[in-house]
Amino acid sequence: MTQGLQSPAAPVSKTGLAAAFAAFLAWGFLPLYFHLIDPRVSAWEILLHRILWTALLLGATTLALGRIERVRAALADSRLLGALVVTALLVATNWGTFIWAVVNRHVVEASLGYYINPLLNIALGFFFLGERLRRLQWLAVSVAAAGVLFSIIAYGAVPWVALVLAACFGFYGLIRKQLAVDSITGLLVETLLLSPVALIWLATLYAQGNAAFAMLDRPTDALLIGAAIFTIVPFTLFATGARRLRLGTLGLIQYLTPTLQFLSGVLILGERFTQADIVTFACIWAGLAIYTIDILRQPARRPVAA
Repeated sequence: MTQGLQSPAAPVSKTGLAAAFAAFLAWGFLPLYFHLIDPRVSAWEILLHRILWTALLLGATTLALGRIERVRAALADSRLLGALVVTALLVATNWGTFIWAVVNRHVVEASLGYYINPLLNIALGFFFLGERLRRLQWLAVSVAAAGVLFSIIAYGAVPWVALVLAACFGFYGLIRKQLAVDSITGLLVETLLLSPVALIWLATLYAQGNAAFAMLDRPTDALLIGAAIFTIVPFTLFATGARRLRLGTLGLIQYLTPTLQFLSGVLILGERFTQADIVTFACIWAGLAIYTIDILRQPARRPVAA
């Protein structure tokens, strides 16, 4: 991935802004979409259909656009393919954990993971890319870490859903940032790599009589297939926004996703929000505020390829 400099005074792309807002809005409402699926469908079957239908629809789109050579090139590059195996496992873990969180009413904790992610990215850049942290970045990460530590002390347990989501998404971005493959081709290869396991697992569910697809009703089947559309469309919109917006602008808009997830969990799904949660989230929000101030103070950088 290459990067270029853009003047802070440069006009914001309306197309990029609309695409980014649409992507983060869609991801923000994703818990409500999964909540619509019949509760008799297990989180794991939802995951399997998300993988399989995403691979199928992306594959058909790639063929229609005449971009199959990109996929062949990725599969022929052993080093690239090995890295995509790792990112495929990360994306499957991220998707599976998130779906499990929604099905088991841990949406608030899931939103915490996506609030943590921007601050985790700072730490990953420091440890793996040799990036130097500015004072405000150190402060932001420290305040967020204090919030997670308080959560562990208050509940006597690690907020594993939040940490798994943040870690998977963070390491996924870290690895994909360094790979010479475009976003859509990469996602297609990842889901293709996961598909054999998904097919075997799904066949096992049918053999055990625990599968729901084509066994319950058409709305449930449509929602399971639609999970792929809810995956591909926001992903494509995000890639469009990332190519056209400054990094700082994109970083600020991304707060929309966990905020909508948080509000959905508390106001719509009725999840409890305790005093301990208030302290934990306050620390995370404070860390994000410090992070926001820091990126607004720096010259804007913008990725030209996503």
